[in-house]
Amino acid sequence: MSLRGFATLTFWADDVDSAATWYTEFLGVAPYFDRPGPEGRPVYVEFRLGDYQAELGIVDRRYAPAGTRRDPGGAIMYWHVDDLAATVERLVALGAVEYEPVTPRGDRGFVTASVVDPFGNVLGVMSNPHYVEVLGEIKTD
Repeated sequence: MSLRGFATLTFWADDVDSAATWYTEFLGVAPYFDRPGPEGRPVYVEFRLGDYQAELGIVDRRYAPAGTRRDPGGAIMYWHVDDLAATVERLVALGAVEYEPVTPRGDRGFVTASVVDPFGNVLGVMSNPHYVEVLGEIKTD
């Protein structure tokens, strides 16, 4: 199997300090790692999150590959959350802007939403029954 699991999601920010502060407030956990740049300010911070300790990295935008878009778009990676409506409400209250409203996906309980964080990244959140089912199977083994 070639894709074994989500490892690290990378977001870009012009001001990594501000992004780290914003995400710390939203997530309720501080980054566990940071790399200072030449000026002594962080150019990379990393959070470990969730049941599988997935990594969310925030990188100084000046290190983005040439041609990287500044406007929101592209693929959306969704994080499972326990209370989708409350999570979206909290994100918006913290300054994120709705990108896609809460949207049911069929009749099996999959529901998605996404916002643009204050740094221009699309953050997807969802209610995902499959995630809960797999997690339950792993915890009972």
